[in-house]
Amino acid sequence: MYSIWISADEHDFTVMNLQLERIELREIELPLKWPFETSFGRTTRRRILIVRAFDKDGASGYGECVAAENPFFNHETVDTAWLITAKYVGPILAAARIESAAQVSQALGPIRENRMAKAGVEAAIWDLEAKIAQAPLWQHIKGTRDEITCGVSIGLQSSTEALLDKVSREVESGYQRIKIKIKPGKDVQLVEAIRKQFPAITLSVDANSAYRIETDTPLLKLLDDYNLLMIEQPLAPGDLVDHSKLQREVRTPICLDESIVCLTNARHAYELGACRIINIKLGRVGGYSEAKAIQSFAQDHDMPVWCGGMLEAGIGRAHNIALSTLPGFTLPGDVSASERYWEEDIIEPPVTVSREGTIKAPTGHGIGYQVNETRIEALTVRRETVHLT
Repeated sequence: MYSIWISADEHDFTVMNLQLERIELREIELPLKWPFETSFGRTTRRRILIVRAFDKDGASGYGECVAAENPFFNHETVDTAWLITAKYVGPILAAARIESAAQVSQALGPIRENRMAKAGVEAAIWDLEAKIAQAPLWQHIKGTRDEITCGVSIGLQSSTEALLDKVSREVESGYQRIKIKIKPGKDVQLVEAIRKQFPAITLSVDANSAYRIETDTPLLKLLDDYNLLMIEQPLAPGDLVDHSKLQREVRTPICLDESIVCLTNARHAYELGACRIINIKLGRVGGYSEAKAIQSFAQDHDMPVWCGGMLEAGIGRAHNIALSTLPGFTLPGDVSASERYWEEDIIEPPVTVSREGTIKAPTGHGIGYQVNETRIEALTVRRETVHLT
C-alpha cells in the first residue's frame, strides 16, 4: 500500500513508501530516418538503453538512457551505462530502500560521474511515482506550463544547398528556433547563407567543443555580425576559464552544454562569466533532481535555460517535454517531433509539433504517452533484470 499526501493543489503529490522490486534493462536498435552529423561524428542508427522500474504491486515506469554508442560526447556509452546500472545502481538502490523518486539522486551520490546511467534509472522511477500518484509527470515535478515552445537541431549537411533546403522545411514546419551544427571549415559561410535567405528567423549555432581559443577567437567573433541567439559550446567541455575569456571577446551570448554537468558547474560558469545561457540535458546532468537545481539557480540569476536533445526515442522525448515545463525554460528547446528522426517511434501517439512550433504537455499519468511494448520487444537485442529485493 502507498501513502499519498495531497496538498491544496490537486497535482502537488508526494508519494511515500515507494517499494521498488526490480529494474529491467533492454537495449534496442533504432535506425534514424536520415544520418545526423556533428563535429564529433555521424550517426545512422541509435543503440538505446531502455530502463523500466517496477514496484511490488506491479506498476512500472520508463526511462531512457541517452548515452551514445561511442565515448565522443562524453565518457559514457551504452555499454558502460549498462554495466554501471546493473552492477552498481541496482545494488545501491536495493540497499538504500528509497521511499520516493526525490531520494534517488542522493542515494546514487557515491557513484562518481556516470550521470547518464543514473539519469535513466531516476527518470523511470519518477515516471513510476507519477503514475502511482495518478498525475502527469510534468505536474508531478512542479512544471508550470502546459505547452512548450520547440526549436530544431540540424546536423551538418553535404552542401550549403542541402542545409538551406533543410532549414526551409523546418521553418515551414513552424519551429521557433533553428540551430545548426558547425565545425572548423563549416561555420561562418553556412550562417551567412542562412541569414541571406532567412534574415528574420531565430538562429543559433552549436559547435560541440570544436574550436580553440588560441586559434579560433577571430573567426568566432565574425559570428557577431549575424544576430545569433547563441553560440553553443564552442570550446572544450571542462574549460570554463577559456569560455569566460571568449565571452568577453564576443557579443553573442555563449551557451554551455557539455561544460555543465552539475549545479556547481553552473555556479562557477555564472561567477566566471563563462556563459549567458545554459542548455540542460536530463541525462548529461544526472536526472531531474540536478536539472531542477540548475534551473532554480539559473532562474535566480536571470540566466535563461532550455532543454537540449540527444537523439532520444519517444520515452526520452516525453521526459524532455516534462522537463521543459519547469520555470525558467524560456527559450525553445531541441524537443522536436518524432517523425523528424524515426519511421516509427516506440510511444503512442508519436510526439507531434503544432504549426506554431509548440507541443502540448500530455494529460495522461506519468510521461503521458503509451509505450509500445510490442515494438520494444521486437527491437530488443539484449535484456537484463536487476532485482532490488
